Amino acid sequence: MSLSDFQAYLNRFALARQLKRQHHFYVGPTNSGKTYQALETLRKAQSGVYLAPLRLLAMEVRDRLMQADVPCNLVTGEERVIVPGAKHTASTIEMLRPDMAIDVAVIDEIQMLMDPDRGSAWTAALVGVPAKQVFICGANSVTESCTRVLDALNEPYTLTHLQRMTPLVIEDASICGERYHAAKLRKVLQAGDAIIAFSRKDVLTLAARIRQWGFQVATIYGALSPEVRRGESARFACGEAQILVATDAIGMGLNLPIRRVIFANIHKFDGVAPRMLNATEMRQIAGRAGRHGLYETGFVTVLEDDEQWHLNEMLGCDDTVAPFALPMAVSGGDIEALSQQITTWRLAECLEYLHTQYQRQAGVQAMQWQITSLQHQQALLIDETAPQMAMRDKYRLLCAPLAIQVPIARDYFVQCIQAIYHQQPRPLPVLPEWLKGQQAQYLEQAELICQHLSLYSWLSYQYPRVFPDGELVSEARKQLNGFISRALRVQAGYGQTQREAELAQQR
Repeated sequence: MSLSDFQAYLNRFALARQLKRQHHFYVGPTNSGKTYQALETLRKAQSGVYLAPLRLLAMEVRDRLMQADVPCNLVTGEERVIVPGAKHTASTIEMLRPDMAIDVAVIDEIQMLMDPDRGSAWTAALVGVPAKQVFICGANSVTESCTRVLDALNEPYTLTHLQRMTPLVIEDASICGERYHAAKLRKVLQAGDAIIAFSRKDVLTLAARIRQWGFQVATIYGALSPEVRRGESARFACGEAQILVATDAIGMGLNLPIRRVIFANIHKFDGVAPRMLNATEMRQIAGRAGRHGLYETGFVTVLEDDEQWHLNEMLGCDDTVAPFALPMAVSGGDIEALSQQITTWRLAECLEYLHTQYQRQAGVQAMQWQITSLQHQQALLIDETAPQMAMRDKYRLLCAPLAIQVPIARDYFVQCIQAIYHQQPRPLPVLPEWLKGQQAQYLEQAELICQHLSLYSWLSYQYPRVFPDGELVSEARKQLNGFISRALRVQAGYGQTQREAELAQQR
């Protein structure tokens, strides 16, 4: 990355460069109180912003501030809840406003800088949030990479390392011993246990099986909306559900009364291939056990003996990573200028050019552009659907929330692009009749419709004339969330988990 590129990126954040920003790192494991301390400062400030990794977290912090009589806006890609006179805002990190000076900013889950798809949003917040006091919370793994950039900017910082408020103990033995067996798991399950799996199918299968054993079960996974996740976490928190079955979606932002975390698997699919969980991931999830003020100790374990070594190693090692170049996102202006420079109106070609150029320049540097494979796939889809669309519009659509690997979601996105391209108003999707019931067989369809609504809501802010029904999204989402919550509670057997399928093949 050249000096001119670096300066051009910094120029996006002129207001932050004018302020004498002071940074405060609160780093440590889960259950160490780091975010709580930062939020207390935010609550007392005259003005401020909380930058969240998830819409769910932004909603929770807004609720907390409102309950403390601090008027607070909620701003995400899908919604704007503006409170007259409010000088505080809770928002998803991608909604950073670099043009509005505030007193205090809280950047949460800073280790998300390592995320291959969204890491650039944390870089923008670190470099560009226009606050006099910036509180940076999260794991210690990326601290050195952050301070290297702040040193280059000549901006001061302090480091506060926090420790867990309750001990976390790895149980001496796995749940099932040498080989997974459902009957063994059934015998040792206790109220307050959280079983962690890494696919929607495995979560639903385990939840159904445990429900058949006589337990009430709460279920949380990534495809569920924030509202449903909050409802399921509330059921577990109040004791209506004794067991929680979840993906790593619980790793951020849910204060749950978990006594013991049980890893059903230590592998996850990262979008390319299955891999073992790294130290930061395992600590983030395991650390949810032993909630301060409820339990004196938290416990963590695995299902089988041959996974115990990885748990021990990941929780026992130093999770600090070597300094790396912080990822930066290109802007619409960057793409537009580049398209004229290399004479192309294909968004994918611009991304390919940037990727090639900065791969060649890669080396030991503080920051570099982030061009992801998912962005490239989304760019190809936009180019194919609307080849003559203005480059600025193509870039805007590149930022749209989309699960491009899901064919139905991809097809709906194509329909939306066509509506924008031809300036044809598109109404909100019609909700099906089965929403009035609780048939679990429609659960996945309901989740997909929720994704359509999220995209529609996001597009309604970008193109209100083409997507005029944005105000109807909230009511439609309530109906869908109500159905999903009911369906989760009656959800029947879902076949075999991945582990059980592998064991069946071995037999």
